[in-house]
Amino acid sequence: MNDMSADGYVTEDGRKIGGTLMEMKNITLRFGGVKAITDISFDIREGEIRAIIGPNGAGKSSMLNVISGFYVPQEGEVWYKGARRPQMKPYEVAQQGIARTFQNIALFEGMTVLDNVMTGRLNKMKTGLLSQAIWKGKAEREEVENREKVEKIIDFLEIQAIRKTPVARLPYGLKKRVELARALAAEPSILLLDEPMAGMNVEEKEDMSRFILDVNDEFGTTICLIEHDMGVVMDLSDRVVVMDYGKKIGDGTPDEVRSNQAVIDAYLGVSHD
Repeated sequence: MNDMSADGYVTEDGRKIGGTLMEMKNITLRFGGVKAITDISFDIREGEIRAIIGPNGAGKSSMLNVISGFYVPQEGEVWYKGARRPQMKPYEVAQQGIARTFQNIALFEGMTVLDNVMTGRLNKMKTGLLSQAIWKGKAEREEVENREKVEKIIDFLEIQAIRKTPVARLPYGLKKRVELARALAAEPSILLLDEPMAGMNVEEKEDMSRFILDVNDEFGTTICLIEHDMGVVMDLSDRVVVMDYGKKIGDGTPDEVRSNQAVIDAYLGVSHD
């Protein structure tokens, strides 16, 4: 990797990564007297795949929840697109262009794949409930436009054959793909993935890895992910931030992180909850 500048950097495979899209500045998060995150700073560059890793209980999901607005840190600031982000509710963060998937799948089990993915377009719908109920004029045009975008995502993720299938009938790996589709339907600037490979077999992990790379490459979507499979992290990520006991112990390219003694010690030590 070339040296980073304010305008970004170029990866070893020639991909151009832009400037800072989001910056976490000295984030500290407490639950009662327990610190889940202690004074952590890092940035996310436009167009990159940024990984957050660490042993169990390191604070990774808490950090993702800060980014997505589910948690409000007691100290520190979140900067997004060059401006300090005020305290926001999760739906307001989503309206800013930040979408996510969850460690535990959060789909509407009784709805079809198509209907689940359509819910990802809710922030894009401008017409009111009355207009949508009547479904004439602008509401009808909006529905058709949103449906077209969703169908393209369904094709992109190769789930056409199950588009009318209720989610409850799907195997775990396909549910994960549907959740990715729903997040993509929001056309996010930053896509947050919370353990996208968890519970998957080798073939499912290979498929999901391919789709994550394709999303980044073809849509230009910036991705920040949490993942326990180090092979996946090292293959996918441009840069990696490492957490342990709520503190940052490493930050850099996969090669830099892999050779960091503090990181090696954390992963060779006993997992902690």
